[in-house]
Amino acid sequence: MSGTSSPFRVGVAGCGAIGRNHVRILAALAEQSEGALEFGALFDTDAARAAEMQATYGVPVVSDLADFVARVDAATVAVPTVYHRPVAEALLGAGRHALVEKPITENFDDAQHLIQLAAEKNLILQVGHIERFNPVLRQLEQRMHAPRFIECHRLSPFPNRSMDIGVVLDLMIHDIEIVLHLVKAPLVEVDAVGIPVLTHREDIANARLKFANGCIANLTTSRVSPEKMRKIRVFQPDSYLSLDYQEQSGWIYRKEGMEIRREEVEVEKDEPLKLELAAFVECARQGKQPVVSGQEGAEALRLALEITSQIGRNASLAELPGA
Repeated sequence: MSGTSSPFRVGVAGCGAIGRNHVRILAALAEQSEGALEFGALFDTDAARAAEMQATYGVPVVSDLADFVARVDAATVAVPTVYHRPVAEALLGAGRHALVEKPITENFDDAQHLIQLAAEKNLILQVGHIERFNPVLRQLEQRMHAPRFIECHRLSPFPNRSMDIGVVLDLMIHDIEIVLHLVKAPLVEVDAVGIPVLTHREDIANARLKFANGCIANLTTSRVSPEKMRKIRVFQPDSYLSLDYQEQSGWIYRKEGMEIRREEVEVEKDEPLKLELAAFVECARQGKQPVVSGQEGAEALRLALEITSQIGRNASLAELPGA
């Protein structure tokens, strides 16, 4: 019996705005692995876009999903949301591990189907909530013990992508997943509002979440802002943390007697997507529990859909005569 083993084959489905960065990072990880990791294939039905990735990173390209599945042991799914279930289902059904970009699927039932399939096959199903790999969040997790009020701002100029979903499923879902992860208490009340600006879906949204333990979270998101901002502020009885995901920096404010002391949070900066994809490969190869499981991704989706639904109801009421 030979002492050598075949390289672990990874791939990417979809090379649009997000997927092209998956290709870049996984191709680099494979090159640095000394033969332990191999980029098996890139799947995309856009031949010109796939050819560009092939020319840039030297990765093999296929346009047939079954061919793609046969060439990988694990893959990331970065196709439009409407195709998340069929592509992930093809991978999981064939015994391949999958990382599915957020939102995990279009609806909660599809998400549960993928979760059940992964469990039946004993496979890794990870969801691409990238901020969970931001070094800033790790600092927050170490310092937070009793959050009472959480405020999130996530603003960006119009991205000209993810046109099939509104800003809640596109951007706010990042903060929804983080808040659910941090608070760990039942949600008891949701109040949301949003308006379309450049698309027929909401482009600006605000949601106020109340939890059974008394914590309140206020989330504001826009994809039509002139500025970029990705910040979280957490208030607890003895301190206040203000962190910037974008700059990977932050401050902690502590009460000392009748004074407030400010202390800079030391953050070892790194690329969150690189950390996320490296963690996925490690989980797939070693059978470890992913940082963001399919179920955690599904719960974030469930709440995002509830917020989206409430925004729709509020908009309909506003259009009624006399409203």
